[in-house]
Amino acid sequence: MIRETHFAGIEPVARGKVRDIYDLGNRLLIVATDRLSAFDVVMATPIPDKGRILTQLSLFWFNLLHDVISNHVLSATEFPPPFDRFAEDLAGRSMVVRKTQPLPIECVARGYLSGSGWKEYRATGRVCGIPLPPGLGESDKLPQPIFTPATKATSGHDENISFERTVEILGRPLAERVREVTLDIYRRAAAYAEPRGILLADTKFEFGQLDGELLWIDEALTPDSSRFWPADQYKPGGPQPSFDKQFVRDYLERIQWPKTPPGPELPPDVVAGTRAKYREAYRILAGRDLD
Repeated sequence: MIRETHFAGIEPVARGKVRDIYDLGNRLLIVATDRLSAFDVVMATPIPDKGRILTQLSLFWFNLLHDVISNHVLSATEFPPPFDRFAEDLAGRSMVVRKTQPLPIECVARGYLSGSGWKEYRATGRVCGIPLPPGLGESDKLPQPIFTPATKATSGHDENISFERTVEILGRPLAERVREVTLDIYRRAAAYAEPRGILLADTKFEFGQLDGELLWIDEALTPDSSRFWPADQYKPGGPQPSFDKQFVRDYLERIQWPKTPPGPELPPDVVAGTRAKYREAYRILAGRDLD
């Protein structure tokens, strides 16, 4: 397990909730640790295999959908000096990527009504300014997938925004391009996952620009960035079981944790259940067990 990376004499330029990032000049080294966050707080206990699953599943999707849009990955097996000395620690959980200028929005696609979208719909009948049919229930499938962007929050929750606000931030041509790509990736991924037994309820992407080219960056269709629901248990009208950190969320609610730092230690059964769900999602989608 790796909760935090430590390489002698080398400091990361950033430590996110899950990833440690190292600056290589015109490239970045992104290391997915085994940290897990819930309610926007990093837990004290890591989840074994989590970082490898996030990286390997991202690489799987980047490769499968490369014809939709190019991505930022240069290598996931060869690391430049001085990181080549730590290849054993980096193996399976790390990517060397092109450095881009990330767009200042999260690009979210929804095919089902859940999470913040469900909350907004109940209050307004809309999601990110998009009017939806009346009478929809929680977890209902939408008539068609919708693009629901959000601002990136440095702390706390992202904030859903309208497409018009996205145009103000990005300009119309780029806003229309990321909407088109987001929905295209979502439709392709959902069509791949459903016959394998997983419903892709919603997912979020990040994009960046390099020399005028739009690239798919960060992670791709993982349990951290997506709601994966088991198709054989789907029952609209309420929350759904999912292939993610639900074991952790349920435990934290049960112990009435106040949802403020620091994150508590997690008991072994919660860690094991969460690890199993991540591994199962990888096995179903990638078609093989994690090595």
